Amino acid sequence: MTDLLTALALVLVLEGLALALLADRLHALLALIADLPPEVLRISGIVSAVLGLLFVWLLRA
Repeated sequence: MTDLLTALALVLVLEGLALALLADRLHALLALIADLPPEVLRISGIVSAVLGLLFVWLLRA
């Protein structure tokens, strides 16, 4: 359970840093994402999830 909470906390840290560092470009980035077709977003999400699982597996091995 501690690992899950740590992972969620790290997600918040990374997203907070991204928002803080890219605050001036955030609207442009969101507009670019809004223009992407759902299939591209879905595939990007799946690839990200698989890479995340691979990284966790490698770290735990």
